[in-house]
Amino acid sequence: MEIGFVGLGKMGMNMVTRLQEKHEHRVVACDRVPDLVAKAESTGATGAASLQELAAKLTRPRTVWVMVPSGAPTEDTVNTLADILEPDDVIVDGGNTRFHDDVRRAAALKSKRIHYVDAGTSGGIWGLQVGYCLMVGGEKDVVNRLAPVFTTLAPKDGWAHVGGHGAGHYVKMVHNGIEYSMMQSYAEGFELMSKSEYRLDLFRIADLWMHGSVIRSWLLELGAMTLKEDPTLEGLTGYIQDSGEGRWMLMDALDKDVPVPTLSTALFTRFRSRQDAPFSEKMLAALRRAFGGHSVRPT
Repeated sequence: MEIGFVGLGKMGMNMVTRLQEKHEHRVVACDRVPDLVAKAESTGATGAASLQELAAKLTRPRTVWVMVPSGAPTEDTVNTLADILEPDDVIVDGGNTRFHDDVRRAAALKSKRIHYVDAGTSGGIWGLQVGYCLMVGGEKDVVNRLAPVFTTLAPKDGWAHVGGHGAGHYVKMVHNGIEYSMMQSYAEGFELMSKSEYRLDLFRIADLWMHGSVIRSWLLELGAMTLKEDPTLEGLTGYIQDSGEGRWMLMDALDKDVPVPTLSTALFTRFRSRQDAPFSEKMLAALRRAFGGHSVRPT
């Protein structure tokens, strides 16, 4: 199958490479950074210096996969492609887009008879080797048309059409919310063990739990790898960023009156990790001093 790829960052480049390594697809790759286009060409892809050139090098009906940062970069890319592509062409958004935006974009593109597919993508930097889990939303016949690409990118049984426009990114949003919660649970357990009087070998325990325990997972396997390389994690700070899906899931849960306390804790812990001596904790210290005369530590 023939496909255009826009965005050659870590995920995009690895996806292009996986498609080329299978020798089943012709990929036209585009990025604003010429060196990245050249790197994609080294995998066997055809390079394009602009979206116009990319479209010109594809045979109709064309499929263009957008893999750029969420928000304005994706919005601008989709809008530009909408003015370049023609009826029956397809735009696939594989980034971390909020599902409401998918619904809006699909409706806008429909007036031009351009199809839109949202593909929630999970796999990170390991996807090149093991494949990407793809949660796909859009029109069923259009999704079926793209099945050869999804099948190549995913491991066996690793992709599914989950519903209409926005469903792919909605499922990916919930997936990432669960991921937040799982990571938080592991982090709390390992912190407690790190302070145990038993001087536990955390790598050994993480590795042990990978063999038959009910909490074994790929995340735990990655944790074991990390602890093997840096048992005390002294090479890291505790600053934790969030990519947005946890916030979106929390807002969706509020709209639907669905309690998600584990996600809430995980998300707010990330917020706290970015604060140095937060005002709230200073306020707590001041109140304890005010009502009980408790000691405080001055700056």
